[in-house]
This record gives sequence, structure tokens and C-alpha cells, in this order.
Amino acid sequence: MKETALIVILAFLLDILLGDPVWLPHPVRFIGKIVNMLEPLIRKNIKNQRWSGVIFACGIIIFTGLSAFLIIRAAWMINNYAGIIVSVLLAYSTISVKDLKDETMPVYCCLKKGDINGARKSLSMIVGRDTRNLNENEIVKAAVETIAENTNDGIIAPLFYLIAGGPVAAVIYKVINTLDSMVGYKNERYIYFGWFSAKLDDIVNYIPARITGILITAASFITAKSFGNSFKTMIKDGRNHSSPNSGVPEAAMAGALGIRLGGNSFYNGVLCVKPYIGEERKKTCISQIKEALTVSFTASVLMVAAGAVLRSLV
Repeated sequence: MKETALIVILAFLLDILLGDPVWLPHPVRFIGKIVNMLEPLIRKNIKNQRWSGVIFACGIIIFTGLSAFLIIRAAWMINNYAGIIVSVLLAYSTISVKDLKDETMPVYCCLKKGDINGARKSLSMIVGRDTRNLNENEIVKAAVETIAENTNDGIIAPLFYLIAGGPVAAVIYKVINTLDSMVGYKNERYIYFGWFSAKLDDIVNYIPARITGILITAASFITAKSFGNSFKTMIKDGRNHSSPNSGVPEAAMAGALGIRLGGNSFYNGVLCVKPYIGEERKKTCISQIKEALTVSFTASVLMVAAGAVLRSLV
């Protein structure tokens, strides 16, 4: 539908313009409040942690998806303009192009000024690993990894579902991804309760992650990075990750920039042994954070362009 193509373009442009200002109501913050409210209630009343996790996740997904559907339906019943405006606002809330830049650039700026402690602190806001002992090269690599991963989670995947199924599908994806980020941990508290949310996130990201890898490879060609190495590394090292999906965009990005990502990291003081992704073809430098953001943005533009053309024809 041509309306969907228009919604995709407008939502993308709105996100570039506004990002995620704290004064604007956002579904992710709303979902977070629901999670914090329902989790203890569900745990208290359903003793089996696996089943309580299933009911918890399904309940939030159905409630949020149905709410989005009814809001959009009501808007379209008023008139087409209201329908498009509400659809654009909901779709925009699922995309995080500007946020990815806004959250990553403080790391770059601190490193540029030689403020290693500031860079560690800024990085700690966007990654789960321990950052207090990281050196400059490790900070750069961690920032590039999160840019690659969030190119999928925050941009390409929601755009994929927006293009394929409209704003409601994009909202449902965002709910699943948010649930995974809040309860999908393999620790004592969430190993059983969060398993369903984690598995569901793996499923819905399977196709988008591979599209993201291909788009990063294409973007590496457009931005004069290493196209051949990006593709080769994506194929060779895309599985070198504990996640079935995150390794694909990370490998494509590592190949594009000619650096090696992955390797051992500490999480809450516990060593996590991880394989390497890519080869050290270039010396790691601060500018690679900005280069990764450029590749990420180019990939997102390619996705919007392809999606808009597709929905204009179908």
C-alpha cells in the first residue's frame, strides 16, 4: 500500500529530527512500567517460572499490540489524515536512528578529549559489560559492537516489520525486543522466567539480522569501506557469537572497518569467554566510532528506500 510507504518515510524522517526526547511519551517507557508492575504479580501467583514467563510475555505483547491496533483503527475512522498521523507517530516510536548516534557520540567525544574515564562512563550507559578497566581500543571496539547490534535491534528490524506488517507489527516487535532487554538474561533471577522472551526475540530477529548484515555490507561499498571483507567476514564469523543473530551485523561491521571485535569481556565481575569476530587489518582508532555510525545510517537509508519502493508497488 502506498500509505505504508509514506508512513515508513515520514516515521524515519521524524526519528532523525526528534529522536527520543524525554518529554515525549514513548512506548518503551510505558512497556517498562508494565513489566515492573506485572513481574512480581505474575511470579507471586504462578509458581512455575517457565509458564509464568510465557503468560507474562504473551499478556504484555497481546495487550500492547491490541492497544496499538485499536488506536490506529480509531484514527483511520476519523479520517485518512488522522490515520496517517497516528500511524507515523507509533511507527516513529519504534525506530532509534538518532538515539543510536546521540548515545554513542559521547563516547567518541570523551575519547577525543582524552577523557578515558568519561568515555568508560558513557559507554557503560549503552553496553552491559563492565567498562571501568577498558582501555581506549577496547572502548572503541565495544562502541562499534553496540552500533552494529543496535543497527538491527533499533533500526532495521523495526523497519522490516513496519514495511511487512505496518505500525502494529513494528510495535509488537518493539515490545518483544524490550522484554528481552529487561528479562531475557541467563542469570538466577531470569534463567527460567525470561527464557520465552529471549527465545521469541531470537525468532523475530532472525531474518532482520541477516538483512542488516547484507545492508551493512552494501553500505560499506557506498561509504568506501571494505565491501569484500565485510561480506567475507559476515559469512565466516557471523556465527561467532552467543546470540544466533547479533554476530551477523557485528561481523559485517568488523569486516567493513577492518578491525577485530568480540573476545573476552567481564559482566558484573564475571569473565565471559567469547570468540573473536573479524581480523585486525587496521589499527583501532577513535574515528572508527564515527565510521561505524556512518555505515549504520547508510544501511538504514537503504532499508527505507527499498521498503518504500516495495510498498509503493505492492
